[in-house]
Amino acid sequence: MYVNPELDRYWIIDFRIYDKQGDGKSKLDHVCDMLDVLVNARNVAFSTVLMDSWYASRVLMLFIESLGKKYYCPLKANRLVDDANGTKPYRRVDSLEWSDTEQQSGKRVKLLNKFPKNHKVKVFRVVSNRRTDYIATNDLAQSDVSAVQQACGVRWKNERFHREAKQLTGIEKCQCRLARIVRNHITCAILVWIYLMQKAHETAQTLYQVKNAMFSDFLRQQLKSPTLNMADA
Repeated sequence: MYVNPELDRYWIIDFRIYDKQGDGKSKLDHVCDMLDVLVNARNVAFSTVLMDSWYASRVLMLFIESLGKKYYCPLKANRLVDDANGTKPYRRVDSLEWSDTEQQSGKRVKLLNKFPKNHKVKVFRVVSNRRTDYIATNDLAQSDVSAVQQACGVRWKNERFHREAKQLTGIEKCQCRLARIVRNHITCAILVWIYLMQKAHETAQTLYQVKNAMFSDFLRQQLKSPTLNMADA
């Protein structure tokens, strides 16, 4: 998903179907492939990659850095980090002590899991609505926890897309089992979502209003001039 926060709009510009038995690729492989295509083949302009904690892996984080892009991703509470420059053992990120300055500006840590020796990321402790998240970024110049929280908030556009796709396009309702038919169904569902999003933007409506209006127009037309005439018994 591509998000333009200035326009407050988002688009689906690529997708992959996870089928490790068919192509041997993991979910991380698919993400790396899509990012590589965006940067090196399609020349899509973007600066930052947002992802959830499942994708906060060494392979993906280093790959994003190799592309010259920034990333923001939450870490699981039990992720082991070193904030003492090797003078103390690695410990859980949720057990770190935070000074007032570090709470505002973040702290540099080394992640466990075979990262390069001097590789560090910056971690921010973001507290909101009785929830605490630990956000890692390779943007070492970042020093504002509010900006980090705002950047991570953009990621929820992805959750919004999945809700809209499920509720408006029938993307989950394919009963077929053949891989090719499933791919065609998902592709058609995404094309429907793209059309609804375009119309919603043009008419200043929600996607739900656009779809419901189609049914309303059809019902009015049928009430005025039914396609199937009912005969009295």
